[in-house]
Amino acid sequence: MTAVLRVALPVPLLTLFDYLPPLAGVAEAGSRVRVPFGRGEMVGIVIDPAAEAAVGVKRLKRASEVLDDAPLLDAELLATLSWAAEYWAGAPGEAFANALPLALRDPKPLPPTGREVWALTEQGRGAREARSRKGGSAALLDALYDGPRAADDLGFTLPDWRAAARRLIDAGLVEKLELKGASLPATPAPGPALSEEQAAAVAAMAEGFGGFQPYLLDGVTGSGKTEVYLALIEKALAEGKQTLLLVPEIGLAPQTVRRLRERLGVTIEVLHSNLAEGDRARAWLRAREGSARVVIGTRSAVFTPLPAAGLIIVDEEHDASYKQQEGFRYHARDLALVRARAHGVPVVLGSATPSLESLANVDAGRYQRLVLRGRPGAAQSTRVQIVDMRAQRLDHGMSPTLMNAVAACVGRGEQALVFRNRRGYAPVLLCYDCGWHADCPRCERPMTLHAGRRRLICHHCDNTIPQPTACPACGSANISPQGQGTERLEEALAERFPDVPVVRIDRETTRRREAFGEILDGLREDKPAILVGTQMLAKGHDLPNLTLVAIVGVDEGLHSIDFRASERLAQLVVQVAGRAGRAARPGSVLLQTHHPDHPMLHALLRGGYAAVAKELLAERRLLDLPPFSHQLLLRADAHGRAEVDAFLQEANMAIGNPGELRIAGPMPAPMPLRAGRHRGQLLVEASSRARLHAFLRPWQHALLALPSARKVRWSLDVDPIDLY
Repeated sequence: MTAVLRVALPVPLLTLFDYLPPLAGVAEAGSRVRVPFGRGEMVGIVIDPAAEAAVGVKRLKRASEVLDDAPLLDAELLATLSWAAEYWAGAPGEAFANALPLALRDPKPLPPTGREVWALTEQGRGAREARSRKGGSAALLDALYDGPRAADDLGFTLPDWRAAARRLIDAGLVEKLELKGASLPATPAPGPALSEEQAAAVAAMAEGFGGFQPYLLDGVTGSGKTEVYLALIEKALAEGKQTLLLVPEIGLAPQTVRRLRERLGVTIEVLHSNLAEGDRARAWLRAREGSARVVIGTRSAVFTPLPAAGLIIVDEEHDASYKQQEGFRYHARDLALVRARAHGVPVVLGSATPSLESLANVDAGRYQRLVLRGRPGAAQSTRVQIVDMRAQRLDHGMSPTLMNAVAACVGRGEQALVFRNRRGYAPVLLCYDCGWHADCPRCERPMTLHAGRRRLICHHCDNTIPQPTACPACGSANISPQGQGTERLEEALAERFPDVPVVRIDRETTRRREAFGEILDGLREDKPAILVGTQMLAKGHDLPNLTLVAIVGVDEGLHSIDFRASERLAQLVVQVAGRAGRAARPGSVLLQTHHPDHPMLHALLRGGYAAVAKELLAERRLLDLPPFSHQLLLRADAHGRAEVDAFLQEANMAIGNPGELRIAGPMPAPMPLRAGRHRGQLLVEASSRARLHAFLRPWQHALLALPSARKVRWSLDVDPIDLY
C-alpha cells in the first residue's frame, strides 16, 4: 500500500484528508503543506506523513508544497490537539488551525524571529548629555542611555516612542538593530519579602517541579497571588525552563506584563488578539524555538509551543472567558491541565473565587489546595454592609446610604467605585402615554439607550438605531429612559460631585487599545475620584487609594433560571469587593438590594465565598448537576421556528434508547430569538464523562446524516458553561 500524507484542513468536517506526497521536499508530522482543495488551495497540517491510503491512490491529489523545513507543531501539541478535538466534539482541522496564529495559516515563509532593538549612536549619546532634545525625543534618549532596549519593552514605558524614534533615526541619533536568539541580558529587580503564607505556598509548589501536579491557589483578593506566581516563574527561569501564564482578558495583560518585566528582568512574550498578526506570529515562533522564556496570553495562548516547559499558570481560573463559545468550543483552563500532564510539569490555578469544578477536584483529591487568607500591606479586612433599598428614596438607582458613603469617601481624599454590570445610559426607553418601549426587532429584547452616542443598541446582536425624539407608536414626546446603566450613573454622580473626577470604565470608554491602562494609571495617584464601571473592573486591578465599593444591581443575579447564576454572582461580588482596601486604608463594601434577607447574601456575609461555594456544591450534588454530572448541549438556529423544531425532534429520535442518559428537551433556548434567528436546544446529561463521550461521536455522525441538519445552523457544546 502506498504511503500518503494525512492532513488536517481548516474546514468544519469530522475527517482528515489524504494526499500524495509533493514532488519536492519532505513532509513531517506537524509541518504545514499547501494542498489543492475543491477549486482552490488550502494550507493544512500533516498529521501522519506515512498513512495507509483509505481509497485508491489514483483518486488522490498530490500536495503542492511543503512550507516548513522543520515541523511547526511538535509531538505533544499534535497529540493534545487530537485529544481536544475528540473531547470537545470539534472538527480536527479547526482544532489544529486554532493552534496557529493567523499569519502562519497562509502559504508564506515564516517571519524572522529576531527581536527589534533600539540603541543610541555616539551622536545620540552626546545629544542626550547635551540635553539638546525636548519632549518625546528627550524621553527616548533617556530610555536608551543605559543600553539597548527591545521595541516591545519601549512600548510599555513610552507608548508614543515610535514617533520620536523616526525623528531621531533621521538625525542619526538612534539606530535600529535586530537581536537574534536570546533576549537582552536579564536585569531582575528585587521584590517584597513574601509573607509566611506566600512563602509556604511557594515552597509547597516548588516541590512539585519536575512532575505533573495541579495546584489550586485559593487566595482572597489582595493576598498576593501574583507574588507567588513571580517566585515560581523565577524558579522556572533558574532551571532554564519556560513558563506559560494565562490571563482571562486582554485588559489584564499590560499591567501584568509590566510587573513581570520589572521583576524578572527578561523579555515577556505576549499573545492575544489585539496584537498585530506579525508580532503575534513572531512571539509564537520564539516560544517554539525556546528563546521565549515567559509567555503571557489570553485563551488562545494555551496553544503556545513549549519545548522547554517548566510551569503553567492559569490566573483567575474561574473566569468564563476561558471557554471558547464559537467554532471549536474548547476550555483553555482544562486544556492547560492536559498540556501540563503531557509535559510532566506543575499547573497552578489561581483565584479568589475558585470555580465549583476546581473545588470539587480538590475534594476528590485530584488537586492540591493552597490557601492565602492574609492581605499583605492592607490595614484590616474589608467591611461588607447590606443596604436595604425598600424604604429608601433612590436617586438614579442609588440610595441615600450609598450617596452619603461616596461623599464621605471622597471627602477623606479617597476613591470610590460604583459598580453596575450594565453599560449604556438606560436598559429601557419607554413611552408614558401608550406604553411603547424600544425592543430590538431581531431579538425581541429591550434595546439599551446610549445617550452619549444618541443611539439605541441591542446588546445581544449589536443592532443600532438612532434615538427617537418622539414615540414611534403614538407620536408623543413623553418618552423616558428607565433603569440605570454606567453612563447614567456617571452623569448623576458628576452632577452630585462636580469637584471630583468621575471616571467611567466600560467597553465604550476603553475602545482604544491603550485606553484602559491609561485610565488605571491615572487613578493610581493618591487623589479623590469616583469610578463607575462594569465587570472589567472586577479582575486583578490594584488601586491603592480605592477604599469604597458600592454594588448597584445585585438583585438581577439572585433570581435566574441558570443554575450557575448564584456561583457567578457570588464570584462577581467578591471580586469587585476585593478592589477596596488593598493598601494602608481600610475598605468597605455596600451591597444594594431589595432582598436583604436572601440566604446567599447572608452566607457571603457570614463566611465569604468559601461558605457560599460549600452550600452550592452540596446543592449541585443533591440535584446531580455539574460538576457531579456531565453535559452536552445541542444548539440549533434558523430563520424559521419550524426548521429548528424539526431538526431537534429528529435529533432527539436519533438518540434512541437513552439508557442512563438524561434528556432535557427539545425546547426553545432561554433567548428564543436572537439576531433574527429562532433558537432551540437539546441537553444531554450523564453521570460519568466516559458514558457521555461513548455516546457523543456516534450521535454527532447521526446528526450529520439528518436531512433537516442542512436547514439549520447547529453545534455541539461539551461541558457548556452558558445554557443561553
